[in-house]
Amino acid sequence: MATYKITVNGQRRDVTVDPSTPLLWVLREELKLTGTKYGCGIGLCGACTVHLAGEATRSCGLPVSDVGDQEVVTIEGIGGDRVGRIVQEAWVEKDVVQCGYCQSGQIMAAVALLKVTPRPSEADVEGTMTNLCRCATYVRIRAAIQDASTRLI
Repeated sequence: MATYKITVNGQRRDVTVDPSTPLLWVLREELKLTGTKYGCGIGLCGACTVHLAGEATRSCGLPVSDVGDQEVVTIEGIGGDRVGRIVQEAWVEKDVVQCGYCQSGQIMAAVALLKVTPRPSEADVEGTMTNLCRCATYVRIRAAIQDASTRLI
């Protein structure tokens, strides 16, 4: 066991865990931030996507010992950001969510995309949004991203 000081959603937090504990489990079990979901456990589906130093990162395979001083932002904190708030509003207005399980990861990936590419082409969206949705809400996800893009001006 080791104690790590990590910054999550703007707050410095201390956690005492095994160094190999994935960030996902630190968020969910130690910090009770359950919006980030466990999906495949091998970083493929994207349900566990958070922002690490501003980049969309799959947290299920990332040991907490690798986080260091990089800021972590979860779905619970993304609404404090202008782009995050706009994406969340677009998600609601486009009625994207079906079962909802993957949506926190989808939103985190979309926000990361729009921060780097505020006017994404369909190819940009297709190439970046690799998160899986078992309800296949991909058409609504793409519509929400394009809608959010128009609001960023």
